[in-house]
Amino acid sequence: MPRKPRHFLANVACHIISRGNNHNVCFFADDDYLFYLECLSDACVKYAVSVHAYVLMTNHVHLLMTPSELMSMPKVMQSVGRRYVQYINKTYWRTGTLWERR
Repeated sequence: MPRKPRHFLANVACHIISRGNNHNVCFFADDDYLFYLECLSDACVKYAVSVHAYVLMTNHVHLLMTPSELMSMPKVMQSVGRRYVQYINKTYWRTGTLWERR
């Protein structure tokens, strides 16, 4: 059975929550938080998304963002997810998923 599509509207703020897989830690050191913010900043500039607020917890992230185009938000989250997970897996000699669900 296919996933239900997520709906985003251009120029409407959205609260995004990304949790660590099985509620596990996804930030292990201070540098990890900084790299995540770098990934987020780069993706938001590239896909024209405004970040109004964020909270980076040890095992999850809250983001309040407004996309300027319909598909901007999914592109940002995909970009951040791929880049950050590759960094974590390489840095900490691990494999597999870091985030829960999509």
